[in-house]
Amino acid sequence: MGKVTAVANQKGGVGKTTSAINLGASLAGEGKRVLLIDSDPQGNSTSGLGIDKENINGSLYDLYTGSKRIERIIRRTDVERLEVISSNIELIGAELELSSRDGRETVLRRALEPVKQRYDYIFIDCPPSLSLLTLNALVAADGLLIPMQCEYYALEGISMLLRTFNMVKNSLNPSLEIEGILITMFDGRITLANQVTDELRRHFGDKVYRTVIPRNVTLAEAPSHGKPVIMYDIHSKGARSYLELAKEIIGR
Repeated sequence: MGKVTAVANQKGGVGKTTSAINLGASLAGEGKRVLLIDSDPQGNSTSGLGIDKENINGSLYDLYTGSKRIERIIRRTDVERLEVISSNIELIGAELELSSRDGRETVLRRALEPVKQRYDYIFIDCPPSLSLLTLNALVAADGLLIPMQCEYYALEGISMLLRTFNMVKNSLNPSLEIEGILITMFDGRITLANQVTDELRRHFGDKVYRTVIPRNVTLAEAPSHGKPVIMYDIHSKGARSYLELAKEIIGR
């Protein structure tokens, strides 16, 4: 049965989509079966895997509106063992469709049930906001993975996210746990980055992954080529860090 992890942070620009794509691809490279769900209307996980988000036949929007079953919208990627449910700007309309429905927070959880056994890991790339899309992801998830950049405002962002986490855990998904906090875009030469990292490790202990994702130009370049970093340049620091993270997660 696939472990479902929401990759979320209400603050944008923290490497959320980069982490969802590259962790999924790295776990697939380790022999695991992975499904990545693009739950952001920007569709960056979709385009980052080389899929034309303007011309997709079946997307997460179709799942939320009930026009297609989940089996019909899962598609293969160029990474063996990594599959994806794509999205594009149409997904904004799903919020309107959901708002008047009974059980609107549990649509994704119920839809995933028929396919969970196919995968070892299922990742949901959430939008950088508290919306019905994010709420559905958190209700469907077993764990929450929080990517965060080591800067002052990141600490404010994580406090807001933890309030959301506690609300969902207390009212909608009692089994939801914090899977881990992932430090991204790390530059050890910057004093503040080291201070924030130390503060996170003091407060959250082993919930903070040992693996740290460095600031790396290859990670920034890979999406424009429609490839995970391990397919773009497997020898780069960025690729090595996500492969190391995949091993750490498997080890846990």
